[in-house]
Amino acid sequence: MPVLKTYKNTDDVLTGLADFFVESAKSAIASYGKFSVSLSGGSSPKKLYELLASADYKDLVDWSKVYFFFGDERNVPDTHPDSNALMAEKALFKPLHIANEQIFKVNTALTPAEAAKSYTDDINLFFKNDTVRFDLILLGLGDNSHTASLFPHTSILHDTTASVKEVFLEDQQVYRISFTANLINNAHQIAFLVYGQGKAEAVHHVLEDTTNIDEYPAQLIVKDNKAYWFLDEAAASALEEV
Repeated sequence: MPVLKTYKNTDDVLTGLADFFVESAKSAIASYGKFSVSLSGGSSPKKLYELLASADYKDLVDWSKVYFFFGDERNVPDTHPDSNALMAEKALFKPLHIANEQIFKVNTALTPAEAAKSYTDDINLFFKNDTVRFDLILLGLGDNSHTASLFPHTSILHDTTASVKEVFLEDQQVYRISFTANLINNAHQIAFLVYGQGKAEAVHHVLEDTTNIDEYPAQLIVKDNKAYWFLDEAAASALEEV
Protein backbone atom coordinates (compact mmCIF):
# COMPACT_ATOMS: atom_id res chain seq x y z
CA MET A 1 0.00 0.00 0.00
CA PRO A 2 1.14 3.57 -0.58
CA VAL A 3 1.89 5.67 2.47
CA LEU A 4 -0.90 8.20 3.03
CA LYS A 5 0.07 11.32 4.94
CA THR A 6 -3.00 13.43 5.62
CA TYR A 7 -2.80 16.93 7.08
CA LYS A 8 -5.40 19.38 8.31
CA ASN A 9 -4.74 22.13 5.76
CA THR A 10 -2.62 23.18 2.79
CA ASP A 11 0.13 24.81 4.85
CA ASP A 12 0.60 21.64 6.89
CA VAL A 13 0.75 19.49 3.73
CA LEU A 14 3.44 21.72 2.25
CA THR A 15 5.46 21.67 5.46
CA GLY A 16 5.15 17.89 5.65
CA LEU A 17 6.42 17.41 2.11
CA ALA A 18 9.18 20.00 2.54
CA ASP A 19 10.42 18.08 5.58
CA PHE A 20 10.24 14.84 3.59
CA PHE A 21 12.20 16.44 0.73
CA VAL A 22 14.93 17.59 3.13
CA GLU A 23 15.24 14.15 4.73
CA SER A 24 15.37 12.43 1.32
CA ALA A 25 18.06 14.83 0.15
CA LYS A 26 20.16 14.43 3.29
CA SER A 27 19.91 10.64 3.11
CA ALA A 28 20.95 10.45 -0.55
CA ILE A 29 23.79 12.92 -0.13
CA ALA A 30 25.08 11.05 2.93
CA SER A 31 24.89 7.73 1.07
CA TYR A 32 26.49 8.64 -2.26
CA GLY A 33 27.19 12.33 -2.43
CA LYS A 34 24.30 13.60 -4.54
CA PHE A 35 20.52 13.81 -4.73
CA SER A 36 18.57 13.45 -7.98
CA VAL A 37 15.04 14.81 -7.95
CA SER A 38 12.39 15.16 -10.64
CA LEU A 39 10.10 18.14 -10.19
CA SER A 40 6.45 18.50 -11.10
CA GLY A 41 4.84 21.57 -12.63
CA GLY A 42 1.70 23.52 -11.92
CA SER A 43 0.48 25.80 -9.15
CA SER A 44 0.53 23.30 -6.27
CA PRO A 45 4.28 22.52 -6.32
CA LYS A 46 5.17 26.18 -6.82
CA LYS A 47 4.22 26.76 -3.19
CA LEU A 48 6.43 23.84 -2.16
CA TYR A 49 9.42 25.24 -4.07
CA GLU A 50 8.92 28.66 -2.55
CA LEU A 51 8.87 27.06 0.90
CA LEU A 52 12.08 25.11 0.22
CA ALA A 53 13.74 28.38 -0.86
CA SER A 54 12.52 30.23 2.23
CA ALA A 55 14.60 31.17 5.26
CA ASP A 56 13.17 28.21 7.19
CA TYR A 57 14.47 25.60 4.71
CA LYS A 58 17.16 27.00 2.44
CA ASP A 59 20.04 26.11 4.77
CA LEU A 60 18.85 22.57 5.53
CA VAL A 61 20.10 21.04 2.25
CA ASP A 62 23.49 21.13 0.54
CA TRP A 63 22.01 22.45 -2.69
CA SER A 64 25.33 22.16 -4.54
CA LYS A 65 24.75 18.38 -4.55
CA VAL A 66 21.15 18.41 -5.79
CA TYR A 67 20.40 17.68 -9.47
CA PHE A 68 17.03 18.73 -10.86
CA PHE A 69 14.97 17.19 -13.66
CA PHE A 70 11.36 17.58 -14.81
CA GLY A 71 8.82 14.77 -14.92
CA ASP A 72 7.01 16.56 -17.72
CA GLU A 73 7.08 19.77 -19.67
CA ARG A 74 4.77 21.73 -21.90
CA ASN A 75 5.83 22.16 -25.52
CA VAL A 76 6.59 25.87 -25.11
CA PRO A 77 9.82 27.89 -24.95
CA ASP A 78 11.43 27.96 -21.51
CA THR A 79 10.65 31.69 -21.38
CA HIS A 80 6.92 31.07 -21.80
CA PRO A 81 4.62 31.64 -18.77
CA ASP A 82 3.35 28.04 -19.06
CA SER A 83 6.85 26.53 -18.84
CA ASN A 84 7.41 24.27 -15.84
CA ALA A 85 11.11 25.08 -16.02
CA LEU A 86 10.46 28.81 -15.84
CA MET A 87 8.20 28.38 -12.82
CA ALA A 88 10.85 26.32 -11.01
CA GLU A 89 13.54 28.81 -11.97
CA LYS A 90 11.63 31.69 -10.39
CA ALA A 91 10.41 29.80 -7.31
CA LEU A 92 13.45 27.65 -6.54
CA PHE A 93 16.56 27.85 -8.73
CA LYS A 94 17.20 31.60 -8.67
CA PRO A 95 16.46 32.12 -4.96
CA LEU A 96 18.81 29.23 -4.08
CA HIS A 97 21.45 30.18 -6.70
CA ILE A 98 21.38 26.71 -8.27
CA ALA A 99 24.13 26.30 -10.87
CA ASN A 100 23.02 25.68 -14.46
CA GLU A 101 24.90 22.39 -14.63
CA GLN A 102 22.64 21.04 -11.88
CA ILE A 103 19.45 21.77 -13.85
CA PHE A 104 18.32 19.49 -16.66
CA LYS A 105 15.57 21.06 -18.75
CA VAL A 106 13.64 19.63 -21.69
CA ASN A 107 14.89 21.24 -24.90
CA THR A 108 11.59 22.47 -26.28
CA ALA A 109 13.34 24.16 -29.21
CA LEU A 110 13.35 20.68 -30.77
CA THR A 111 10.31 18.90 -32.16
CA PRO A 112 8.35 17.08 -29.43
CA ALA A 113 9.68 13.67 -30.52
CA GLU A 114 13.26 14.97 -30.70
CA ALA A 115 12.88 16.70 -27.34
CA ALA A 116 11.70 13.47 -25.72
CA LYS A 117 14.58 11.48 -27.24
CA SER A 118 17.12 14.13 -26.27
CA TYR A 119 15.85 14.25 -22.69
CA THR A 120 15.96 10.45 -22.43
CA ASP A 121 19.60 10.63 -23.59
CA ASP A 122 20.38 13.36 -21.04
CA ILE A 123 18.91 11.28 -18.23
CA ASN A 124 20.72 8.11 -19.29
CA LEU A 125 24.00 10.01 -19.48
CA PHE A 126 23.50 11.44 -15.99
CA PHE A 127 22.94 7.94 -14.62
CA LYS A 128 25.91 6.68 -16.67
CA ASN A 129 23.68 4.34 -18.67
CA ASP A 130 22.90 2.36 -15.53
CA THR A 131 19.31 1.77 -14.44
CA VAL A 132 17.68 5.19 -14.16
CA ARG A 133 16.50 5.46 -10.59
CA PHE A 134 15.77 8.95 -9.31
CA ASP A 135 16.07 9.46 -5.57
CA LEU A 136 12.76 11.30 -5.52
CA ILE A 137 10.08 12.05 -8.09
CA LEU A 138 7.51 14.69 -7.17
CA LEU A 139 4.08 14.36 -8.75
CA GLY A 140 0.78 16.18 -8.74
CA LEU A 141 -2.68 14.92 -9.62
CA GLY A 142 -5.15 16.51 -12.00
CA ASP A 143 -8.87 16.44 -11.38
CA ASN A 144 -9.07 14.04 -14.36
CA SER A 145 -6.67 11.66 -12.55
CA HIS A 146 -3.64 12.44 -14.71
CA THR A 147 -0.15 12.78 -13.30
CA ALA A 148 2.97 14.15 -15.03
CA SER A 149 1.61 14.24 -18.61
CA LEU A 150 0.05 10.81 -18.41
CA PHE A 151 -3.39 11.93 -19.56
CA PRO A 152 -6.51 9.77 -20.01
CA HIS A 153 -6.74 7.88 -23.29
CA THR A 154 -3.24 8.76 -24.58
CA SER A 155 -0.80 6.28 -26.10
CA ILE A 156 1.90 6.89 -23.49
CA LEU A 157 -0.22 5.03 -20.95
CA HIS A 158 0.63 1.79 -22.73
CA ASP A 159 4.31 2.54 -23.30
CA THR A 160 6.36 -0.04 -21.40
CA THR A 161 9.76 1.63 -21.76
CA ALA A 162 11.46 3.56 -18.97
CA SER A 163 11.99 6.73 -20.96
CA VAL A 164 10.62 10.12 -21.95
CA LYS A 165 7.94 10.40 -24.63
CA GLU A 166 5.98 13.06 -26.44
CA VAL A 167 2.22 13.16 -25.78
CA PHE A 168 -0.38 14.82 -28.00
CA LEU A 169 -3.49 16.04 -26.19
CA GLU A 170 -6.34 15.96 -28.69
CA ASP A 171 -8.70 18.13 -26.68
CA GLN A 172 -6.12 20.91 -26.34
CA GLN A 173 -4.32 20.31 -29.66
CA VAL A 174 -0.96 20.59 -27.92
CA TYR A 175 2.06 18.43 -27.24
CA ARG A 176 3.69 17.69 -23.91
CA ILE A 177 6.84 15.76 -23.06
CA SER A 178 6.63 13.31 -20.16
CA PHE A 179 8.31 10.56 -18.18
CA THR A 180 6.67 7.21 -18.82
CA ALA A 181 5.08 5.35 -15.92
CA ASN A 182 7.92 2.82 -15.81
CA LEU A 183 10.53 5.56 -15.52
CA ILE A 184 8.59 7.07 -12.62
CA ASN A 185 8.11 3.70 -10.94
CA ASN A 186 11.85 2.99 -10.95
CA ALA A 187 12.43 5.83 -8.48
CA HIS A 188 13.58 5.16 -4.94
CA GLN A 189 10.75 7.35 -3.64
CA ILE A 190 7.69 8.96 -5.23
CA ALA A 191 5.71 11.74 -3.58
CA PHE A 192 2.30 13.02 -4.67
CA LEU A 193 1.33 16.51 -3.53
CA VAL A 194 -2.45 16.87 -3.67
CA TYR A 195 -4.62 19.37 -1.86
CA GLY A 196 -8.05 20.92 -2.18
CA GLN A 197 -11.61 19.62 -2.35
CA GLY A 198 -11.46 19.68 -6.16
CA LYS A 199 -9.01 16.77 -6.13
CA ALA A 200 -10.98 14.52 -3.75
CA GLU A 201 -12.80 12.52 -6.43
CA ALA A 202 -9.59 11.93 -8.41
CA VAL A 203 -7.77 10.75 -5.27
CA HIS A 204 -10.57 8.26 -4.63
CA HIS A 205 -10.52 7.00 -8.25
CA VAL A 206 -6.76 6.47 -8.25
CA LEU A 207 -6.40 4.88 -4.84
CA GLU A 208 -9.64 2.97 -4.37
CA ASP A 209 -11.43 2.34 -7.68
CA THR A 210 -11.05 -0.74 -9.86
CA THR A 211 -8.01 -0.41 -12.11
CA ASN A 212 -8.78 1.44 -15.34
CA ILE A 213 -5.61 3.21 -16.45
CA ASP A 214 -7.19 4.80 -19.52
CA GLU A 215 -9.66 6.63 -17.30
CA TYR A 216 -7.44 7.09 -14.24
CA PRO A 217 -3.83 7.21 -15.46
CA ALA A 218 -2.24 7.85 -12.06
CA GLN A 219 -3.23 4.27 -11.20
CA LEU A 220 -0.13 3.33 -13.24
CA ILE A 221 2.11 4.61 -10.47
CA VAL A 222 3.15 2.03 -7.91
CA LYS A 223 1.00 1.58 -4.85
CA ASP A 224 3.69 0.17 -2.60
CA ASN A 225 5.41 1.81 0.36
CA LYS A 226 7.86 3.85 -1.73
CA ALA A 227 4.91 5.94 -2.97
CA TYR A 228 3.87 8.68 -0.54
CA TRP A 229 0.66 10.68 -0.86
CA PHE A 230 0.73 14.07 0.87
CA LEU A 231 -2.91 15.13 1.18
CA ASP A 232 -4.93 17.69 3.05
CA GLU A 233 -8.19 16.63 4.67
CA ALA A 234 -10.19 18.07 1.78
CA ALA A 235 -8.34 16.03 -0.87
CA ALA A 236 -8.66 12.89 1.26
CA SER A 237 -12.35 13.43 2.04
CA ALA A 238 -13.70 10.95 -0.56
CA LEU A 239 -11.47 8.08 0.55
CA GLU A 240 -13.34 5.26 2.19
CA GLU A 241 -10.26 3.98 4.02
CA VAL A 242 -7.83 6.52 5.44
